[in-house]
Amino acid sequence: MFMPIIPQGVRTTCPYCGVGCGVKATPLAEGGALIEGDTGHAANRGRLCVKGSALGETLGLDARLLHPMLRRDGELARAGWDQALDTVADGFARIIAEHGPDAVALYVSGQILTEDYYVANKFMKGYVGSANIDTNSRLCMSSAVAGHKRAFGEDIVPGCYEDFELADAIVLVGSNTAWCHPTLFGRIVKAKEARPELRIVVLDPRRTATCELADLHLPLKPGSDVRLFNGLLAYLAQEGAADQDFIDAHTNGIGDALDVARAGGDVDEVARACGVDAGQLREFYALFARTGKVVTAFSMGVNQSSSGTDKVNAIINCHLFTGRIGQPGMGPFSLTGQPNAMGGREVGGLANMLASHLDLDNAQHRDSVRTFWDAPRIAAKPGLKAVDLFRAVEAGKVKAVWIMATNPVVSMPDADQVRRALAACELVVVSDVVAQADLAPYAHVMLPALAWGEKDGTVTNSERRISRQRAFLPAPGEARADWQALCGVAQRMGFAGFDYAGAHAIFDEHARLSVWRNEEQDCPRRFRLDALVGLDQAAYDALEPVQWPLPAHGGGTPRLFGDGHFSHPDGKARFIVTAPRVPVNAPGGEYPLVLNTGRLRDQWHTMTRTGK
Repeated sequence: MFMPIIPQGVRTTCPYCGVGCGVKATPLAEGGALIEGDTGHAANRGRLCVKGSALGETLGLDARLLHPMLRRDGELARAGWDQALDTVADGFARIIAEHGPDAVALYVSGQILTEDYYVANKFMKGYVGSANIDTNSRLCMSSAVAGHKRAFGEDIVPGCYEDFELADAIVLVGSNTAWCHPTLFGRIVKAKEARPELRIVVLDPRRTATCELADLHLPLKPGSDVRLFNGLLAYLAQEGAADQDFIDAHTNGIGDALDVARAGGDVDEVARACGVDAGQLREFYALFARTGKVVTAFSMGVNQSSSGTDKVNAIINCHLFTGRIGQPGMGPFSLTGQPNAMGGREVGGLANMLASHLDLDNAQHRDSVRTFWDAPRIAAKPGLKAVDLFRAVEAGKVKAVWIMATNPVVSMPDADQVRRALAACELVVVSDVVAQADLAPYAHVMLPALAWGEKDGTVTNSERRISRQRAFLPAPGEARADWQALCGVAQRMGFAGFDYAGAHAIFDEHARLSVWRNEEQDCPRRFRLDALVGLDQAAYDALEPVQWPLPAHGGGTPRLFGDGHFSHPDGKARFIVTAPRVPVNAPGGEYPLVLNTGRLRDQWHTMTRTGK
């Protein structure tokens, strides 16, 4: 049937992986939208994967949660927003009064927008006074955050997507890029076609679709990444591949890191420990040693591990040793899993962080954020991380939890434990788009959230590129933005500072915090949005995709650390000692199998959207 198209399209951003592809959505007169890749967006240049291309098929309102729901007499029943928000605010206030601020928690998601994330962290850390706010990004990106901070002094991905096209060798570690980041993989394929001499190495226990492009696949034993990259560091030293001038001028700690790396033995010993062929391992080591332009990209196979942070630092150590960082075509590169995992990190989305790349354990930083927010208090210690948070719920220490845009009863490592915890919890608040969500049986309050196509705000992709997510569909039923629900509860609890004119006002506050007292800090941070301070609604609506840091004059910044200056107080990067550790078993038992997981190419997370 012919469906006339409304002439103007809306430029927005794909809600799936961390590549952050630009999308052009044109609403259709009969409902839904025509979806195309945005040729003007630098992340994808008009390309979309099968998931992004099918976004138009996910926009129907069947199964949508369209009205607030309250549990009465054991059943969820429709309620008004005022009644629902009063219930949440009264419950949180009563529990805080009786048991203290650490008796409540928020569990949020890399699916929410930066503006939602910002308000959630301001609410919990600055007004409730607890850092009990964590995110499902804990499960995928916290290792990269910690590794970056240990090495660089700040959570920064140094490079950009263009580096994959400029590199002479690309090493993909624990990443089935072909399925998990398809449009970026498409750029790698094109680069390989244009320059067949470009070498692709895949380090992964599984033989995945990504291996079809690889010149070399090393099926290392699960958990042996640190041993392998320690072996590479020792090999680089042995072969005289060090950039000694860079090491001397711009780093600390090489001695101890190299001692531990050498203790792992020669290449043959490393190969046996990692379960790979010694000849192939030598081939990889020699390729890395002789190739100046190397990008080492890592994803969930590195991060989702009991030794994930050490894996990240073992990789970074090799790049620091050779000075291959911050220049075109080279550097370590963290590939984020979710569309706004990076945006969440910018606003302190994890339980051990403060907004704007400030540190929760730094008294000067805490005072800076509290003063900027004019908050009555500020969280003084790290909150509960995702797994520990739900254990605390089951133990009765956390008595109220607000879960937003994520499904922990399916996606957490021990889903049965999460179910037990929520079944026993005094107050469970769920913000979702699906009426019969897996969380519904445990919810005392369900709040209807906006879905993709209805949301308005920003996200940040893996290369630090901030993009607008623009609404092109009206809000259905009584659905509201997550930040609006948060502000409604905050205001009912008597908290000032939550009266925003729109998402643009939240973004402006976020930008202003990024430069607040920055020069007074012991080490000025690189995360800055100077050029975006003061955006009004029109300028915010017109915002083009741009990479931070954003100085007051000039465009975005594609690469960092090329000047050899890092974010530690002394301006130097740090080599980190990474002693190999085997995967940790759960307490109380030995397990004969190591299980290895991955995405399905055409599906996303718990399939709420792509299952359609």
